[in-house]
Amino acid sequence: MAKTVPLDDAALAWARNAFAGYYRSTAVEPPDRLSRREFAAFPFSTETLMRRHATLRTSEEFRGFLVREVPRHVYYSSAYYRRPAEPTMPAKEWLGADLIFDLDSDHLRGASELDYPGQLSLVKRRLVQLVDDFLFRDFGVDPAATALVFSGGRGYHVHVRDERFLPLSSPERRELVDYVLGTGIEPMRAIRARRAGPHVDSLDGSDGEAPVARRGRAAPTVRYLAPPDAPGWEGRTTRAVLEVLARWESAGADAAAKEMVGYGIPPAKARRWAKLLVDDGGAEKIRRTLSLEIFPKAVPTEFLEAVVPRASVEVQGETDAPVTTDIHRLIRLPGSLHGGTGLRVVPLSRDALDDFNPFRDALLESAEDGRTPVTFAEDVRYPFPGGGIHGVAGAEDELPTPLALFLVLRGEAALRPSPG
Repeated sequence: MAKTVPLDDAALAWARNAFAGYYRSTAVEPPDRLSRREFAAFPFSTETLMRRHATLRTSEEFRGFLVREVPRHVYYSSAYYRRPAEPTMPAKEWLGADLIFDLDSDHLRGASELDYPGQLSLVKRRLVQLVDDFLFRDFGVDPAATALVFSGGRGYHVHVRDERFLPLSSPERRELVDYVLGTGIEPMRAIRARRAGPHVDSLDGSDGEAPVARRGRAAPTVRYLAPPDAPGWEGRTTRAVLEVLARWESAGADAAAKEMVGYGIPPAKARRWAKLLVDDGGAEKIRRTLSLEIFPKAVPTEFLEAVVPRASVEVQGETDAPVTTDIHRLIRLPGSLHGGTGLRVVPLSRDALDDFNPFRDALLESAEDGRTPVTFAEDVRYPFPGGGIHGVAGAEDELPTPLALFLVLRGEAALRPSPG
């Protein structure tokens, strides 16, 4: 659930007033099957307990709830219940649940080295991978049954309302997550072997020429990567290997060798392979032909056992597994405001995702004269429209109110007291 920065009374009242204005002026769309959902909210107060088990039967009740409660965070159940207002799960009578994926930047490899804008950029790339590669391609989910949502905070949510997934149990959803995460996947399955041809004893991969036939010799086995467009993890593994090779070509042999040593390959061997792949053009030949025969005999298996598992990890779907497997999960309400940033929780189509910029498209509208004086609590830099925010700890500024709201809710700035 939400990570919320404590605010003093003046900041709480000011932030609540900003949220109240939004909910009075914005017709937030209710989720489908409204009357079967449970709603929950965190209030604008020092109280930390969530208020749960609200039932909203009509659009009018739903919008009245937001205007009346002015929640700092508001959630609804991914599940559908016969009696959603009941206080215990057995009494609610579970009827089914949307399939939810929650991608947060603090769960991504490499995110800790990035600033907040960099993390949001990274998690968006992972979202595209999850949706296009796994949901649409592998699972066959209809894009029309899929809703993408910027969470207003650290990432994105995916709501799958395909009827085939609604009745799935928690263990069944766990299997989907394991597939997305690559759990139990054997990368070596992406390697295909075939005889080079009758009576062939060698394959010279240095120039790409056809094998030379020699009588009396058994044809060698030639190893190939599966086609990049092969279904499932076979094609995904090949794409990952090709991506790693392209990165090594760009970075140079020394960087490639260093990365291979990190994979557990002895340094001397890593240097030889880096020279073969980068300096001698082996990586380009693999990308062009998918053949692994640029290596000396018996080396490809060792190389792949070291590299392919790491390469496959790079294309794993990144998702918060407990969210997906929890059939009673509460998820942030699309169209609401995030109480830790003041940004809108924005529903998106897949087509709209590519150009979506949260610092532009999730920001509240600002009145022309709506500015708020703040003192920066730390150094900040964010790419908001109009030149962004650049602040130094202890400095004072007057910012457009939505930007001040963002910083105050994140604990990166404090309201300046009014003169007198």
